[in-house]
Amino acid sequence: QKYLCSNCNNVLKKALQTLCGHRYCSACLSWIVRNNKNAICQKCEEEDPSALSEGSLLAEERAFGDAAINKEISELKVHCVTLGCSWSGIMKNFEEHQSLCEYALIPCHTGCGHMVMRKKLADHLENGCVNNVTMCQKCKRSLSSSEYQNPFQLVSDYFLSFSFQQKCSTPLINKDGCRFSEVGCSFRGSKEKIKEHEKTAVGAHMLLLLQHIKQLKASLCPAAKAANGSIPPSELKVNENKLHVFENIVAVLNKEVETSNLEITAFRRQSELDQNIIRGLELKIAELHRCLTQKDAGLSSLHKSLLFSEQASYDGVFLWKITDVGRKLQDSVTGRTVSLYSPAFYTAKYGYKVCLRVYLNGDGTGKGTHVSLFFVVMRGDYDALLPWPFRHKVTFMLLDQNNREHIIDAFRPDLTSASFQRPVNDMNVASGCPMFLPLSKLQSPKYAYVKEDTLFLKCIIE
Repeated sequence: QKYLCSNCNNVLKKALQTLCGHRYCSACLSWIVRNNKNAICQKCEEEDPSALSEGSLLAEERAFGDAAINKEISELKVHCVTLGCSWSGIMKNFEEHQSLCEYALIPCHTGCGHMVMRKKLADHLENGCVNNVTMCQKCKRSLSSSEYQNPFQLVSDYFLSFSFQQKCSTPLINKDGCRFSEVGCSFRGSKEKIKEHEKTAVGAHMLLLLQHIKQLKASLCPAAKAANGSIPPSELKVNENKLHVFENIVAVLNKEVETSNLEITAFRRQSELDQNIIRGLELKIAELHRCLTQKDAGLSSLHKSLLFSEQASYDGVFLWKITDVGRKLQDSVTGRTVSLYSPAFYTAKYGYKVCLRVYLNGDGTGKGTHVSLFFVVMRGDYDALLPWPFRHKVTFMLLDQNNREHIIDAFRPDLTSASFQRPVNDMNVASGCPMFLPLSKLQSPKYAYVKEDTLFLKCIIE
């Protein structure tokens, strides 16, 4: 699943990761943003619509290239699903194979409307293509490739300016036709289009010439009889000329293939350079993202420190306001959040650092029946100057918001308990009242311990 686009559900192409952590193809994300104002991540909506945040908003400038997942995808083992093809390899080589697969169905370039296997294109052009015809410039007759006599003569005229006697001496190649029109290619267009076509259709041109090689072999088969004097020297000379013409054609083709290979190599090198630049930019973006994350964490820490400073008490008296009591009680019942810690407070400006811990659904002997309230001694900045163990009396209060009947409980520390020794960790083990208040009383309408889904706990240290 991690290799699939969150939009098209196909294997990712140029994967981008959004701020919410989901991945999209580069083209898919661009399309979504272009066609939807304030687009929301589809995966976020499917997973939890109530948890949508600013990070779920999609924007190309807020997504970054996922180089790691792109590398994994490029190394995935794949195989060609075209019927008859047995190719297998890795993903990064698959696109190149697609353009060369002999079993792939491709449209005939003459525009006849047929879809043929790439490897059977030459057979189709020679034997079945209704559009593969040549107009004789002298007799004005349309001839199929199998009917046309001595095609190599005309190809050689174009490539190497050879001149042999033939029935129709007028050249058949127009200035706006492909140089391979006389061996079956019917592409026509401007000089620029023809140049582009000849670069991209080298494979098809080679297949067309292969058919003419077969014809040439058939025409040369009687040459073996020449040794016995059964073929006139003039005919043998013609066949030798044909071979010479063909050799020159192949030489020209080889040169074109070599030029194309050089261009492809140069393109690949440029592509590698571009990829290196892109990877460098992706690393810079990732570094900037990491810095922003660190700054966000720093801001969050500062916010917590400011909040703590606002809520901190330094006289041993602390009032804890707990909101959303219904939801937090349910979380405690289900085990999602069994307990809550209060902000830290102090017995004096340079005194003991402590906090409260409450189990709204109870803990220990009070689990499921009572609210449990505990006292926690924390590691403070001035512990080295304070007397240990902690000896102060602790009083708990749950305030009735109608000021009628507060719940009050108190205890003195057990000086032998580890809960009241000098802390070696951030917090000591909590100690207090596991059966502080029955749940039935907390929720009873007779009392106002919970009002507007809020309760108040007070702690007094003497």
